[in-house]
Amino acid sequence: MRIIGIDPGLARVGYGIIEIENERKKLLDCGIIQTCKDKKEEDRLYEIFKDLNELINHWNPNVAAVEKFFFYKSSTTISVVQARGVIMMILASKNIQVSEYSPAQIKLTIAGSGKASKKEVLDAVMYNLELEKPPKPDDSADALAIALTKLNEEGFN
Repeated sequence: MRIIGIDPGLARVGYGIIEIENERKKLLDCGIIQTCKDKKEEDRLYEIFKDLNELINHWNPNVAAVEKFFFYKSSTTISVVQARGVIMMILASKNIQVSEYSPAQIKLTIAGSGKASKKEVLDAVMYNLELEKPPKPDDSADALAIALTKLNEEGFN
Protein backbone atom coordinates (compact mmCIF):
# COMPACT_ATOMS: atom_id res chain seq x y z
CA MET A 1 0.00 0.00 0.00
CA ARG A 2 1.21 3.49 -0.86
CA ILE A 3 -0.22 6.52 0.91
CA ILE A 4 0.12 10.26 0.48
CA GLY A 5 -0.34 12.49 3.51
CA ILE A 6 -1.22 16.12 2.81
CA ASP A 7 -1.05 19.18 5.06
CA PRO A 8 -3.13 21.80 3.18
CA GLY A 9 -2.23 25.45 2.83
CA LEU A 10 -2.09 28.18 0.22
CA ALA A 11 1.51 29.29 0.75
CA ARG A 12 2.79 25.76 1.44
CA VAL A 13 1.21 22.35 0.96
CA GLY A 14 3.12 19.70 2.84
CA TYR A 15 3.21 16.19 1.43
CA GLY A 16 4.64 12.87 2.49
CA ILE A 17 4.53 9.57 0.65
CA ILE A 18 4.96 6.31 2.52
CA GLU A 19 4.83 2.73 1.31
CA ILE A 20 4.32 -0.47 3.24
CA GLU A 21 6.84 -2.99 2.00
CA ASN A 22 7.28 -6.35 3.77
CA GLU A 23 5.36 -5.03 6.81
CA ARG A 24 7.77 -2.06 7.09
CA LYS A 25 7.02 1.61 6.56
CA LYS A 26 9.25 3.14 3.93
CA LEU A 27 9.50 6.88 3.26
CA LEU A 28 9.44 7.46 -0.50
CA ASP A 29 9.26 11.24 -0.68
CA CYS A 30 8.32 14.32 1.29
CA GLY A 31 8.44 18.05 0.79
CA ILE A 32 6.27 21.03 0.04
CA ILE A 33 4.48 22.65 -2.81
CA GLN A 34 5.24 26.32 -2.29
CA THR A 35 3.40 29.14 -4.00
CA CYS A 36 4.61 32.70 -4.47
CA LYS A 37 2.78 35.24 -2.32
CA ASP A 38 3.22 37.85 -5.06
CA LYS A 39 1.01 35.89 -7.45
CA LYS A 40 -2.77 36.19 -7.67
CA GLU A 41 -4.67 33.69 -5.57
CA GLU A 42 -6.12 31.88 -8.58
CA ASP A 43 -2.60 31.42 -9.98
CA ARG A 44 -1.42 30.02 -6.65
CA LEU A 45 -4.34 27.57 -6.56
CA TYR A 46 -3.55 26.49 -10.11
CA GLU A 47 0.09 25.97 -9.14
CA ILE A 48 -1.03 23.65 -6.32
CA PHE A 49 -3.26 21.83 -8.80
CA LYS A 50 -0.45 21.30 -11.33
CA ASP A 51 2.24 20.33 -8.83
CA LEU A 52 0.06 17.96 -6.79
CA ASN A 53 -1.29 16.36 -9.96
CA GLU A 54 2.29 15.73 -11.14
CA LEU A 55 3.28 14.33 -7.75
CA ILE A 56 0.34 11.93 -7.69
CA ASN A 57 0.99 10.83 -11.28
CA HIS A 58 4.60 10.10 -10.35
CA TRP A 59 3.99 8.15 -7.11
CA ASN A 60 0.52 6.65 -7.77
CA PRO A 61 -0.65 6.46 -4.15
CA ASN A 62 -3.48 4.05 -3.33
CA VAL A 63 -4.95 6.19 -0.54
CA ALA A 64 -4.64 9.71 0.84
CA ALA A 65 -4.84 11.25 4.28
CA VAL A 66 -5.60 14.96 4.59
CA GLU A 67 -5.69 17.17 7.66
CA LYS A 68 -9.18 18.45 8.45
CA PHE A 69 -9.52 22.17 8.59
CA PHE A 70 -11.09 23.92 11.54
CA PHE A 71 -12.27 27.47 11.13
CA TYR A 72 -10.14 30.06 12.79
CA LYS A 73 -10.69 33.78 12.77
CA SER A 74 -7.84 34.54 10.44
CA SER A 75 -7.36 36.43 7.21
CA THR A 76 -6.00 33.26 5.56
CA THR A 77 -8.91 30.95 6.44
CA ILE A 78 -10.73 31.20 3.11
CA SER A 79 -7.52 30.83 1.11
CA VAL A 80 -6.58 27.65 2.97
CA VAL A 81 -10.08 26.24 2.50
CA GLN A 82 -9.86 26.96 -1.23
CA ALA A 83 -6.47 25.23 -1.45
CA ARG A 84 -7.91 22.27 0.44
CA GLY A 85 -10.77 22.17 -2.07
CA VAL A 86 -8.30 21.96 -4.95
CA ILE A 87 -6.50 19.12 -3.14
CA MET A 88 -9.71 17.19 -2.53
CA MET A 89 -10.78 17.69 -6.15
CA ILE A 90 -7.51 16.26 -7.48
CA LEU A 91 -7.76 13.23 -5.20
CA ALA A 92 -11.37 12.64 -6.27
CA SER A 93 -10.45 12.97 -9.95
CA LYS A 94 -7.84 10.21 -9.47
CA ASN A 95 -10.31 7.98 -7.56
CA ILE A 96 -8.04 8.02 -4.52
CA GLN A 97 -9.81 7.19 -1.27
CA VAL A 98 -9.38 10.05 1.22
CA SER A 99 -9.38 9.91 5.01
CA GLU A 100 -9.49 13.13 6.99
CA TYR A 101 -8.05 13.71 10.44
CA SER A 102 -8.18 16.58 12.88
CA PRO A 103 -4.93 17.90 14.38
CA ALA A 104 -5.90 16.37 17.75
CA GLN A 105 -6.54 12.95 16.14
CA ILE A 106 -3.14 13.05 14.45
CA LYS A 107 -1.34 14.02 17.66
CA LEU A 108 -3.16 11.35 19.66
CA THR A 109 -2.45 8.62 17.13
CA ILE A 110 1.17 9.54 16.49
CA ALA A 111 2.38 10.79 19.87
CA GLY A 112 -0.18 9.35 22.30
CA SER A 113 -1.74 12.68 23.32
CA GLY A 114 -4.16 14.96 21.51
CA LYS A 115 -2.19 17.86 22.99
CA ALA A 116 1.27 16.66 21.94
CA SER A 117 3.84 19.29 21.04
CA LYS A 118 5.29 19.71 17.54
CA LYS A 119 8.52 18.15 18.81
CA GLU A 120 6.73 15.11 20.23
CA VAL A 121 4.97 14.56 16.89
CA LEU A 122 8.24 15.04 14.99
CA ASP A 123 10.04 12.57 17.27
CA ALA A 124 7.24 10.02 16.69
CA VAL A 125 7.46 10.49 12.90
CA MET A 126 11.22 9.97 13.00
CA TYR A 127 10.83 6.86 15.18
CA ASN A 128 8.07 5.33 13.02
CA LEU A 129 9.97 5.87 9.78
CA GLU A 130 13.40 5.12 11.28
CA LEU A 131 14.76 8.49 10.16
CA GLU A 132 18.10 9.82 11.34
CA LYS A 133 17.31 13.42 10.43
CA PRO A 134 14.01 15.27 10.75
CA PRO A 135 12.14 15.84 7.49
CA LYS A 136 12.28 19.47 6.41
CA PRO A 137 10.40 21.74 6.29
CA ASP A 138 7.89 21.28 9.11
CA ASP A 139 4.97 21.05 6.67
CA SER A 140 6.42 17.86 5.20
CA ALA A 141 6.87 16.35 8.68
CA ASP A 142 3.24 17.22 9.43
CA ALA A 143 2.16 15.51 6.20
CA LEU A 144 4.10 12.39 7.20
CA ALA A 145 2.33 12.40 10.57
CA ILE A 146 -0.99 12.58 8.71
CA ALA A 147 0.01 9.62 6.49
CA LEU A 148 1.14 7.64 9.54
CA THR A 149 -2.23 8.28 11.16
CA LYS A 150 -3.92 6.60 8.22
CA LEU A 151 -1.48 3.69 8.30
CA ASN A 152 -2.17 3.25 11.99
CA GLU A 153 -5.90 3.17 11.26
CA GLU A 154 -5.22 0.43 8.68
CA GLY A 155 -3.42 -1.63 11.33
CA PHE A 156 0.19 -0.82 10.41
CA ASN A 157 1.44 0.35 13.82
